[in-house]
Amino acid sequence: MTIPTEPIGGIPRPPELLRAIAGHAAGNVPAETLDRAYDDAVLDTVQRFEATGSPVITDGEQRKSSFATYPLEGLPGLAADGVVIPFEDGHTRQLPRLTQGPFRYGKYAGEYVRRTKPHTNRLLKQAVISASALSLLYPTGGIAGYPREKFIEDLVSEAAADIASAFNAGAQTVQIDFTEGRLSLKLDPSGGLLRSFVDLNNRVLERFSNAERENIGVHVCPGGDHDSTHSADVDYAGLLPALFAMKAGRFYLQLASEADRARVLRLIAKLSSEGQKIFVGVIDPIAPRVETPEEVRDRVLEAASILPLDRVGTTDDCGFSPFADDTSTARDVAFAKIRARVEGTALAAAKLGV
Repeated sequence: MTIPTEPIGGIPRPPELLRAIAGHAAGNVPAETLDRAYDDAVLDTVQRFEATGSPVITDGEQRKSSFATYPLEGLPGLAADGVVIPFEDGHTRQLPRLTQGPFRYGKYAGEYVRRTKPHTNRLLKQAVISASALSLLYPTGGIAGYPREKFIEDLVSEAAADIASAFNAGAQTVQIDFTEGRLSLKLDPSGGLLRSFVDLNNRVLERFSNAERENIGVHVCPGGDHDSTHSADVDYAGLLPALFAMKAGRFYLQLASEADRARVLRLIAKLSSEGQKIFVGVIDPIAPRVETPEEVRDRVLEAASILPLDRVGTTDDCGFSPFADDTSTARDVAFAKIRARVEGTALAAAKLGV
């Protein structure tokens, strides 16, 4: 047995790609040139991932506008004035608002896997956005001729098709990004919104067999955008009971940046079930300093002292660049942190004799 280790997803885009994206938006860079810039960024990301020794890699989400909005790229029927997500430093992100039905994805995650797979022999992981996050697109006032119930039916089908597309293209694991889980408790401390989110995501997960769900995970964190978060002040204790009711086999949990990791680990040990693999965050992506392998080792040993070792894996707290325009973390720093996670996990495994 070894201790598995996986990234979350996003890697900061290289400056050349960001310039090409901006140039294309301004009408100065043709689509063919932009596509080549994407290809170059993905290839460089894969090669640098491999150099860290990571057994599981991603494409760094280089082709995504963001972890949340990639299915909406190029779609009609969207207005800009959707739900606003405030961050602690005062900046905001805003989702679009759906104006017409039926709801369909404009892009499926399998496309990213298909375009990355020829570049590597490593196991590929693909992140997808949760159905619960996309449910926020539907306006509170409704849409004439397209009731919310019909929207939810379409959304569940599309979210399941998104996951299936990634597996069909060759992904080893698929991760559902559920950052709105912790945020929901800030919006609704009663937990009603969180429970509705979990129920909706379970409708998607129920489309898959037990064996398939073993390779489907859920990622939660308090957000991580421009070195700020949206819900780090929300107690994990309110999230975890509902989270572990999700019918997934893997859980990727932000912990490196948590103030009292041991307390949260004890809650995880109490609330999670035997069949659920727990990937503990051992790297803080928004901290400027690169962790040492020894620091990572000690965080893994702490987790292994509380959780059953055969259920423990390691990960990063969040992606390093969930939105394409987030340049707060340097690309070199991101890969240095990933290397520290890989090496520190190996040190812990050696210490534990696994």
